[in-house]
Amino acid sequence: MRSIVTVLLLSVLGLASGAPCLRGQVSPLPRETKVRNFLPHMTWPEVADLLTRSDMVILPVTSLEQHGLHGPVGTDYYSGVERAKLIAREVDVLVAPILYPGQSPYHMEFPGTVTLPSTLVQEVYVEAAKSLMHHGFKRFLVLNAHGGNQAITTFIVDRINQETEGIAVDLGAVAGPFTDRERLAALPSPEVFDRHGGVGETARSLYLFPDLVELDEAVPATLTLPVHMEAMLPAVVEGDRTALTVFLAEGLKAEETGKGTATHEMTRTGAWSVRDPREATAEEGRIATEVFVDAAVAFIRRWEALRPSGTP
Repeated sequence: MRSIVTVLLLSVLGLASGAPCLRGQVSPLPRETKVRNFLPHMTWPEVADLLTRSDMVILPVTSLEQHGLHGPVGTDYYSGVERAKLIAREVDVLVAPILYPGQSPYHMEFPGTVTLPSTLVQEVYVEAAKSLMHHGFKRFLVLNAHGGNQAITTFIVDRINQETEGIAVDLGAVAGPFTDRERLAALPSPEVFDRHGGVGETARSLYLFPDLVELDEAVPATLTLPVHMEAMLPAVVEGDRTALTVFLAEGLKAEETGKGTATHEMTRTGAWSVRDPREATAEEGRIATEVFVDAAVAFIRRWEALRPSGTP
């Protein structure tokens, strides 16, 4: 028979009969799985080892904003980061997420949206890039995962190139020439308006982070655009670049601008699409994602051939 002292001691140590070993206890939350070249998962020696093979970094520029009744607030964050991780599976490049939020003032009437001033967003990314330059990274592929961040992304790229020793490109732009247009053309694409929180974005979400999509909650949105913008829609849908440019210059702008195009003024659900999000499929999302990832990998390999890592 165990003495009372022994039982008490073993109980304190978590070793008494029926008590779980402290070392075996784990959090009830889902466990993180280590991902190759993903900075938050790496030790500093692993980062140093990567630097012996590559001086490239992907900086996803993301957002925290509503995505209709069915999409998570973090849709753009996960869309950018998960695609970057897929790229880093194919080529040696560091994936360095810096911020969750971006610039999304026009979604602020929907709970959960977080928006930051454009000047603050670009300042944080440039300073983060400088930190990575200090360690030896030199080339930056800025991956914009939210349309409202496009001007910010352009400015981040320009500031890195103009103000630092680093070299930066807009990954979406440079991947363009390597894109498999025929494969994209094979995707079903009804000639109707489908943008924020619509079928295309939902399909990609279903492929990249399906457990976060509440597709059963989705319903088609009823859009209430200003009359003159409603009149532009046919040209926008047909691919008229001028119509799209002037449409987006006015559409989705903060309520305080007085344009009448804040999200809640144009759609009750938060989605900016006339399609039913429930039409989205993970297969469509897979194809769109693979086309982008393949194009990005092709560009990175070409850049590496033109300017090998370690070049002064």
